[in-house]
Amino acid sequence: MKEILKIIVAAGQEKKAGGLAILDMRQLTTVTDYFVLFSVSSTTQAQAVADHITERLRAAGWAVLRREGERQSRWLLLDCDSAVVHIFVGEERDFYGLERIWGDAPRLSGQ
Repeated sequence: MKEILKIIVAAGQEKKAGGLAILDMRQLTTVTDYFVLFSVSSTTQAQAVADHITERLRAAGWAVLRREGERQSRWLLLDCDSAVVHIFVGEERDFYGLERIWGDAPRLSGQ
């Protein structure tokens, strides 16, 4: 697994994010190499997970190019160039269905 993925996964798990799934997007899109999906129980936890991932990546020399989702958002996105992190609160993950939409993507980890 790439170093950036290891950092993202460890940081998410340190803040108790669950439902980890890593989708290999390299053969399906030029936007990014990987989608990393987490599920959390509250918007507060989502913010904490996003902040922690951002801090850990910066400390390791990686950049978060863009962050989408505000305090009230139930879906936060971190664009880390070669990986895009999706943090979903509650049932938002099922509602948006990224795993269904990108069903052809090989899974490196997760359900």
